[in-house]
Amino acid sequence: MSTQNLKRQSINPPPTQVFYDNFHFSQATRVGDMIWVSGQVGIDGAMKPGEGIEEQAQLAFQALKSVLEAAGASLADVVELMTFHTEMQTDMPTFAKVKDQYFPDRYPSWTAIGISQLALPDLRVEIRAVAVAGCGDA
Repeated sequence: MSTQNLKRQSINPPPTQVFYDNFHFSQATRVGDMIWVSGQVGIDGAMKPGEGIEEQAQLAFQALKSVLEAAGASLADVVELMTFHTEMQTDMPTFAKVKDQYFPDRYPSWTAIGISQLALPDLRVEIRAVAVAGCGDA
């Protein structure tokens, strides 16, 4: 692998540039084929949390998909998911059904963690991921 492939790239799709500018973090970082995606939450384009766990999970997975595409990858390239839940006991069955819509087979490794709060009071889930670009094609 050449040193060109090992350069660190910050990935910030245009709608997320505000996070980079105001909060000083990238939506994802790519080095070679490895991509580390920051936690994605269930907010809409107006920065409003979705209603309930199903809508928030859909929004968070759509954001994850968008960031991966901007990084040159897809959901099929995800090798690890880590999810954070404020209402783990009650939300997990619904969240798992939504997750299975985005990962219907070749399931990535997954760690789910119960926590007391996220960045906004109404957020119920945050999803971060690690992907290897191109591995989903194999």
